[in-house]
Amino acid sequence: MGWCEMAERSTTASGSEVGHELSDLNPKYMAIFGAVLAAIIIAVALITYALFHYFYVAENRARPLPSPLSYSAEPTPEPRLSVDPGAELQSLRAEEDEALKTYGWIDPDHGIVHIPIDRAIDLLAQKGLPARPANTAAPDAKTNSPAGKQCAVIHCAANFRLCHIAVDGIGEHG
Repeated sequence: MGWCEMAERSTTASGSEVGHELSDLNPKYMAIFGAVLAAIIIAVALITYALFHYFYVAENRARPLPSPLSYSAEPTPEPRLSVDPGAELQSLRAEEDEALKTYGWIDPDHGIVHIPIDRAIDLLAQKGLPARPANTAAPDAKTNSPAGKQCAVIHCAANFRLCHIAVDGIGEHG
């Protein structure tokens, strides 16, 4: 018998009965296994819940009582969180624009006013910054200027965003 004869031989089953495989799992044992597995999962969940509850109660028992001072109605410390940053920025810009574009008193007793930024720039362009000559002494603090002229002291901050002018007799009163 050669290898060719075996390959050509008919391979029909001798006992071809319709049915199922006898080595399948028993459905009764499968149902018991499923019930036991479900019971174990439920037991583990209950034990886990009981342990978490036990440790939570033990932690709260060991925690000291909060101080009565912690219930005061103090405001939160700075810096506070911004609830509506867009609206707050708009109101800040509106306040800055109001200060930049209007006349107003800063200190009436000392004659300090604020003037619009455009007017302050025009005044600086017209009159220039006050400078003393190189060969004269510094003026006395009680006099306006060495030459007897009235002077204005201009304080500009934040890149000319806000200017204040101390006025002594100059017509820039608001």
